[in-house]
Amino acid sequence: MKAYVFPGQGAQFTGMGKDLYENSTIAKELFDKANDILGFDIKTIMFEGSAEDLKQTKVTQPAVFLHSVILAKSLPDFKPEMVAGHSLGEISALVANETLDFESGLKLVYKRALAMQSACEANPSTMAAILGLDDDIVEKTCQEIEGVVVAANYNCPGQLVISGEIEAVNLACEKLKELGAKRALVLPVGGAFHSPLMKPAEEELAKAIEETTFNSPICPVYQNVTTVAVTDPTEIKKNLIMQLTAPVKWTQSVQNMIADGATEFIEVGPGKTLQGLIKKINKEAEVSSATI
Repeated sequence: MKAYVFPGQGAQFTGMGKDLYENSTIAKELFDKANDILGFDIKTIMFEGSAEDLKQTKVTQPAVFLHSVILAKSLPDFKPEMVAGHSLGEISALVANETLDFESGLKLVYKRALAMQSACEANPSTMAAILGLDDDIVEKTCQEIEGVVVAANYNCPGQLVISGEIEAVNLACEKLKELGAKRALVLPVGGAFHSPLMKPAEEELAKAIEETTFNSPICPVYQNVTTVAVTDPTEIKKNLIMQLTAPVKWTQSVQNMIADGATEFIEVGPGKTLQGLIKKINKEAEVSSATI
């Protein structure tokens, strides 16, 4: 079975989507439509903007979403049998499996981005990648630190991202290095995504999600929060709301997709990050990038 996977924030690059715009009529229509929906010229920022322009959460999230979703819609005979997305990529996955239409998906992503940026500004915070330690050691250490710091992204075995208050994250990094982490690297992100500090953003996004129509999907989505196949629109909504403050369980999601019959993983969107993670989760997995 073919599993289509969608990347999250961090996969952006200058010029993203330009080749799609120039080579696909559908892509051209959707990029132009996106400018109208958002009310600003995201297309030009994606095609010509600097890395700094693209790094702002309110730009990054819709840009990665647009690249992924427009690429999926430009693929000939796109019929996914299962989908998943990493963090923001989950909304791209929900458009790909027709739970959401293009316009609803883009509006939700933009509201999510603005809500997250606002939460970050209200409470300065950060994330750090911990390499080379077992998950349980990282989890236990976070629990022992004073302040807010939690396991946020279970990316692959030996790679767990922690998230929280700046001082608590720095303390956790020091302690984890002492415990044998190969690296404990603070990430250049705007704030503590997938942590309790995103509660104000979760409440704001919940309103937008409740007002959005979620359809019955054409195939299951493996959501970050539950890691198992979901097809019920009500359950998909609930999991999507919880996602902002809950960890991204990517390792477990990929393992469950393989257990359910996934033989090939196709990454749809910018970069190859997910392919690298999937190979570390299962060396036998077949991975590739979607191309038109």
